[in-house]
Amino acid sequence: MTLSTPIIFLIFRRPDLTQKVFERIRAVRPKTLFVVADGPRSPEEADLCTQARAVIDQVDWPCDVYKNYAETNLGCKKRVSSGISWAFEHTEEAIILEDDCLPTLTFFTFCETLLDYYRNDERVFMISGNNFQDGICRSPYSYYFSKYTHVWGWATWKRAWGYWGDDPKKWSEFKEAGLLKSWHPDPLEYNYWQAIFDNIFYRQQPDTWDYLWTFTCWSQGGLTILPCVNLVTNLGFRYDATHTHNPQDKNANLPTADLEQIIHPPFVVMNTDADRYTFQRVFCPPRSNAFNRWSRRLSRWKKKIFSLLALTRGNSNG
Repeated sequence: MTLSTPIIFLIFRRPDLTQKVFERIRAVRPKTLFVVADGPRSPEEADLCTQARAVIDQVDWPCDVYKNYAETNLGCKKRVSSGISWAFEHTEEAIILEDDCLPTLTFFTFCETLLDYYRNDERVFMISGNNFQDGICRSPYSYYFSKYTHVWGWATWKRAWGYWGDDPKKWSEFKEAGLLKSWHPDPLEYNYWQAIFDNIFYRQQPDTWDYLWTFTCWSQGGLTILPCVNLVTNLGFRYDATHTHNPQDKNANLPTADLEQIIHPPFVVMNTDADRYTFQRVFCPPRSNAFNRWSRRLSRWKKKIFSLLALTRGNSNG
């Protein structure tokens, strides 16, 4: 197999994981490889960074390799975002892998096929290889649409990444216009994401780029494609991770499956049931049983009130 779509490979200081993901990249023999590396934070890390970068020297197939290596440490947000922006100065679309995200081989075919299929569809901003539905089948087709931007192995276009930014004014305008509620009518979900964006835009915490990418997609009405099986597993939950330290985390080392055939859904509409499950499983702890009972009771009362109002209007019109 020879992959036509360029790959952006994000590496840092974990040569063992870099090697494992590189072997998957080598298996599909991409014609173009962009490698983005952050610099060491200490003299002790310098050797590990050197070892991780040495893995790239193992390219042994016809491939144009472009390297963007930082001499000093830029941090997660600046290094990843600047690296992706640099790569998109040279390509219109790409598959993006970090050094701890191990894909199946069909992940590459999945991304390449859908990058072509939705290339000019402005509603779609990215394609992810992640599925956090715990085996629940969300669609009779090969994938569904989501508001959530899972980035443990993903792909996008220059047309979408071009909207990326970290301007606090945009978040303030978006929030004050009430637009976050259009994505999150549930108060719990709304409050969760408002706090996330307040921290990332106003306090620059945490040092990460992915929340900013999520906001970018939501601010432009962009949807994510998610496969109906998990195509990428994250190996990086361990002591030397930047953010994911707990190896017992339920999202660590998730099993993967292959997606041999791609059947396209007829409608481009987000799956709200799947997104609700994702929020409760991945982002926010499940609500208490008491809260769930109260929420269901409130929902029933709302329906009764609306029914009575509709009946009253009908009688008055008659």
